[in-house]
Amino acid sequence: MARPEILQIAPMLPVVTDQIAKLFTVHRLWEVADKEAWLAENGPRIRGVAAGGHSPINETLLGKLPALEIVAAFGVGYDQIDAKWAGSNGIVVTNTPDVLTDEVADLTIGLLISTVRRIPAAERHLRDGKWPSGAFPLTSSLRDRKIGILGLGRIGKAIAKRLQAFGLPISYYGRHKQDGVEYPYVADPVELARQVDVLISVIPGGKATEKTIGAAVFEALGPDGIFLNVGRGTVVDEAALIEALKSNKIQAAGLDVYADEPNVPEELIAQENTVLLPHVASGTVHTRNAMGQLVVDNLVSWFDGRGAVTPVAETAEVAARAKGGKA
Repeated sequence: MARPEILQIAPMLPVVTDQIAKLFTVHRLWEVADKEAWLAENGPRIRGVAAGGHSPINETLLGKLPALEIVAAFGVGYDQIDAKWAGSNGIVVTNTPDVLTDEVADLTIGLLISTVRRIPAAERHLRDGKWPSGAFPLTSSLRDRKIGILGLGRIGKAIAKRLQAFGLPISYYGRHKQDGVEYPYVADPVELARQVDVLISVIPGGKATEKTIGAAVFEALGPDGIFLNVGRGTVVDEAALIEALKSNKIQAAGLDVYADEPNVPEELIAQENTVLLPHVASGTVHTRNAMGQLVVDNLVSWFDGRGAVTPVAETAEVAARAKGGKA
């Protein structure tokens, strides 16, 4: 029996490519010169897609793959995939949750301390030979701060658990109040910002959350406020954030994600009251290999007829209804 044909959108880790090459017939789209012509000829045979974390997969592409059953995405965020369209057309989309939760939560704590205590600036002070001429200025502290978490999903809860060790009060905002959660719930991002002085965003991307965090939030957070974003850059109005940093409406920001990655606004880079990372929260060998293995596991489980391992919410009904294709 012919092996299922898989379309690989972009280069991926060897843990993915080596395994799927042995199990499926794999086509590497990024190596094709005339993609439109190739898709017109070969698209009807494609039953699965293996997609990197930033590979855009929209209705236009999906519509050229009439036999498509599953899109296995590398990453917990999947706002680059039109999952709603996929679900309404019988296609399952999977992501790679849980395996990166601890890594992202760990880095968030490091980013918080780095931002509050200005660790990168202090290191530059030493490396630039400035210490003999004077001590590095005193910084603010985590003491007596109140934490607000925007988005209390798996990662948000892991961050909150770590912050409990610091003895800091925690409250959260989400689409709804969660049962069994001990932290106070605040139904509005602006009101949450008003009640805290550290605001951590773990909100997922997509049109529904675009620019959720804007000028009103930063105004409410106040001049002693610290803002962190480890979720998606699109949830922040970057122009409003830059203005808040320049005018000292907030004290500082620590960011790992941006609206137009890998392009970061020069005005943001120029702000001294920032700690900026190049989207590395899950960027360890251990975690990325685990994410890659979950991509493979989803494809294998689906075509073995056992269903998707980690279907996203928009396609969960499709996953439940159909137990997968036959290899």
